[in-house]
Amino acid sequence: MRKPRDFDSELKSLADKAKALKERRVRQLGELVTATGADTLDADMLAGALLHAVTVKDAATKEGWRKAGAAFFLGKGDKRAGGPSGQQSGTLPLDGGAASA
Repeated sequence: MRKPRDFDSELKSLADKAKALKERRVRQLGELVTATGADTLDADMLAGALLHAVTVKDAATKEGWRKAGAAFFLGKGDKRAGGPSGQQSGTLPLDGGAASA
């Protein structure tokens, strides 16, 4: 006879993994803000810039931003706060060089 699956523990495990992924994403976004030098902006200005970026519909503008971001991650762009160099495009280091929470 087969052992019944423990759905409650499987659901808890999945919820824990989802929480860990969300925490990692938030930490990486913070690291990105710091690496780009955007941490010198006040919160209102940073939020306004991000809100503007989300609402822009111009494909050429978005493509320019994408290219600048890709160059930053490849170490070819503006390194304001000693940004990552030699990183794979679109990624941040897993440890981020900071203590984990």
